[in-house]
Amino acid sequence: MKRLSTVVALVATLLLSATPSLRAHPAAEEMAAAANKFLATLKPEQKAKAHYADLKAEARHQWHFIPTEMVSFGRKGLPLKEMSADQRALAMKLLSTGVSEAGYAKVTSIMSLEAVLKQFEKNPKVDRNSDLYFVSIYGKPEAKGTWAWRYEGHHLSLSFTVVDGEIFAVTPTFMGTNPAEVRQGPKKGLRVLGEEEDLARELVKSLNADQRTLAIYDKVAPKDVITGADRVAKPLKPEGLSFGKLTDAQKKLLKRIVAEYAGRARPDLAKLELAKIEKAGWDSVHFAWAGGLEKGDGHYYRVQGTGFLLEYDNTQNDANHVHAVWRDFQNDFGGDILKKHYDQAHPKK
Repeated sequence: MKRLSTVVALVATLLLSATPSLRAHPAAEEMAAAANKFLATLKPEQKAKAHYADLKAEARHQWHFIPTEMVSFGRKGLPLKEMSADQRALAMKLLSTGVSEAGYAKVTSIMSLEAVLKQFEKNPKVDRNSDLYFVSIYGKPEAKGTWAWRYEGHHLSLSFTVVDGEIFAVTPTFMGTNPAEVRQGPKKGLRVLGEEEDLARELVKSLNADQRTLAIYDKVAPKDVITGADRVAKPLKPEGLSFGKLTDAQKKLLKRIVAEYAGRARPDLAKLELAKIEKAGWDSVHFAWAGGLEKGDGHYYRVQGTGFLLEYDNTQNDANHVHAVWRDFQNDFGGDILKKHYDQAHPKK
């Protein structure tokens, strides 16, 4: 009898393990619920801007971090300025389902810098407006579904792709700040992306002469992140100093830099991104620097691994204007996971 009970328990365990989960990943559930609540409040003319029924819509890949009112192509989505107070609250709720608390604080601080620019910058071509941030949703938001959404405006672009409610892509992820450090007014001293700068400078200044020869590839920093708003990011050369050539303390610093970028996403999704790097192996990761080493010098750095790239540039406006981006070579906009999804759903005969 005891043996029979054991067999029954074993069979039950195997059946349960073989049964697909009835629930989606918590992130997928929360994103879908927030997206549907937001969409349900929109008038037809609003929904026409915010919602693209086709996940394959060309607009999904048309991203940028500049104030696009300066150029002809504009920005896709529904801006906050065209939403009611309740709709804005729901849009920000959707945002909160994709980012961490720290990421949310960075986003709202970046948005608040538009008021600083409006006060101190005289540029009639640009409307410095913290309400010019746009929400766009692609496909049908379902907890177990396959769809995507984006939150974007000046110096900010956050893209999320959900596949079958279980697999996620969180890139490209762009954050920028102008000014990098607010030097006057009520926000004086604010450095939204200060950690990204300080950790990297601490790392490069800790390098010995031999390490610097490998890591510092140019005395002059490029004028911007090299990948820009390219649809597809490609590995960059030179790669720089390899992880294996760092001391233990330097390795910890490099991991902290990577975690700072990954940590823009909500913790469970950030954990998935870091797990991919661990699986690929940290020995494939390199650190490269260009420009001066002191605060106030124009500078640039990147961290590049087998599947990912993060770039940081602070050269504009007398080195007080930051652009910082996280890219995935295979999976920006969910490219790789979507290909696998479609191949399985519609296999070639």
